[in-house]
Amino acid sequence: MMFTLENDLLKIAVKKIGAELCQIQSKKHDTQFMWDANPDVWGSYAPNLFPIIGALKENSYHFEGETYSLPKHGIIRNNPNIELHEQSKNSLTFKLRYNEDTLKVYPFKFEFYLSYTLENSTLTLTHSVKNEDSKIMYFSLGGHPAFKCPVYADENYEDYQLEFEHQENSSTHLINMENGLISSETKSIFSASKTLALTHDLFNADALVFKDLKSKKVTLKSKKHGNILSVSYHDFPYLGIWAKPTGDYVCIEPWLGIADAENTNQNLKTKEGILSLAPNKTFTARYTIEIDEKHLS
Repeated sequence: MMFTLENDLLKIAVKKIGAELCQIQSKKHDTQFMWDANPDVWGSYAPNLFPIIGALKENSYHFEGETYSLPKHGIIRNNPNIELHEQSKNSLTFKLRYNEDTLKVYPFKFEFYLSYTLENSTLTLTHSVKNEDSKIMYFSLGGHPAFKCPVYADENYEDYQLEFEHQENSSTHLINMENGLISSETKSIFSASKTLALTHDLFNADALVFKDLKSKKVTLKSKKHGNILSVSYHDFPYLGIWAKPTGDYVCIEPWLGIADAENTNQNLKTKEGILSLAPNKTFTARYTIEIDEKHLS
């Protein structure tokens, strides 16, 4: 089942399962901006990440003397129990409330909401987490949208680059490809540049993981067709950039949290990037995807 939003410029679609964005399309030209989730390469469009980002060491964590197991990226991705909570002319809001199954793997009573709001050529994704428990709740959340690259038939993957808001010197934190954990090694990526050329080889060692970018906006840019789209993520301190090396897409991933480090003690309370939320409080974070209007007119 899918739900749609549209205006004069764009049509978007969201799957009920996982509340996963699966289409951003030009109304006038039918141009597609999302990856098609080809299962032979990577069968997802834009997983939603909660209450963890990436992998846990040994797929488990410790909390108050107990050990729990969570799959990579948590419990929203591919979850069939998410419900459409509200729908208006320009927005869709999805909800997951804790249940017996979630409590077995994540011992907190919560409500998770994800809203998609379409205004002109901008889609805003708003995440809200409410702590319904009597104890402090610990969590991460993030996005994993995969954008088509190249967008047009006359282009190649290598015609694309990511342009950052500011000049960057940040290094990527390398991932141990055997277990998905963050290693202590880093690799220089930018050297005081605003741009990152996209090549399939760029992702041979898995995702690029940034902890200290100055930029809060990244633009996907084509040599032949100019700016395609921008992702703005002011509420998110971490950013992942990823694709399968054989995939014609790029994921621009705003994160509040990060995968476990190799040397973690697996304590949820002290996990790097973890957020804490007091009882009866609500946390909200949003990011936006803006399509350049020259591709829509």
